Amino acid sequence: MTAARLVARCTRGLEAVVAAEILALDLGTVTHLGHRAVHFRSSRPDPQVTGLSTADDVFALVARCPDIGAARPGLLRLADLAEHADLAAPMKLRERHAGPCTGVEVSASFLGRRNFNRYDAEDAVGEALARRLGTAYHSRRSGQAPPPTHSGWRLTLDGVHAALMLRIAAHPLHRRPYKRRSIPGTLHPPVAAAMARMAGIRPGHTVLDPCCGAGTLLIEAAHHQPQARLRGLDLSPDAVAAARANAAGLPITITRGDAARLPLPDGGVDRVLCNPPWGAQVRPNGLLAASPARWWRELRRVLAPDGAAVLLLPAPADIATGIRHGFVPTEVHRVRVAGAQPFLAHFRAPDRPGR
Repeated sequence: MTAARLVARCTRGLEAVVAAEILALDLGTVTHLGHRAVHFRSSRPDPQVTGLSTADDVFALVARCPDIGAARPGLLRLADLAEHADLAAPMKLRERHAGPCTGVEVSASFLGRRNFNRYDAEDAVGEALARRLGTAYHSRRSGQAPPPTHSGWRLTLDGVHAALMLRIAAHPLHRRPYKRRSIPGTLHPPVAAAMARMAGIRPGHTVLDPCCGAGTLLIEAAHHQPQARLRGLDLSPDAVAAARANAAGLPITITRGDAARLPLPDGGVDRVLCNPPWGAQVRPNGLLAASPARWWRELRRVLAPDGAAVLLLPAPADIATGIRHGFVPTEVHRVRVAGAQPFLAHFRAPDRPGR
């Protein structure tokens, strides 16, 4: 049996985390880490790759050729790539996961300056695919969403290769069905899933998000380790309402509270997951507005001596602040989220709980 060539697309900076999840779930053999992409092979007839929580999306790699360069005549080579690609196996894999397709939709991206735009590349590939498949093509130039049963094709030009891929699931994996409510600054679910996996949560652990927002981190933690005790606090009534709506049916406790005065005993928390409100998208309120350092002191107080915190921090200075409060960074990834480049950092708790 021919191994399926697959590509997990992800947030920039999480490539190694996605590769680790692929290996942990025994989904295949990782063959290459690229820009926002993890290439892997699976010999299974129906790899259950749609369970990847840290990936934005998963595709079957249909065809690849050298990057066409910046000139417009290279678009003919993209059309030729689509004309001669073997579509049978990727289409069967897509149909098993998402049902039959009634049309073609293509999303393109490229690195570097080009003498054509993304729509030119999409149309060159999409029209060729539609001809081959005898179906309709929906151009993204119109700005209108494609019909829900159109297949999602992906074209990337990374300066080395042009890759044509087909989405396996009906929708991108980062679209979580639990996202009923949202608030400003809500966290991208695959980033939250990466943080939950990095935390090493075990059954029976008490997990806290002291600035829980819409509850994304705790929900991803519940999916990763359903036997943990999960608790979230937020000072905003809108955030508490959103988190409760999103976490409905899950064993997560959401209450209103100030992260600078946590209603928890000393050393009672095993893991902290948090995207603190340091002013990038959401400004601190309550006691944190007057004294941000209280956040670190409370974190140190409630963490167990063998506890850990996985935090999304906007700048190196914030990591340095954590170190000054006795936390020891053991793993750091710089990621790209909503146009910013924060740091996803795993900290070991201080040797002695602060008082």
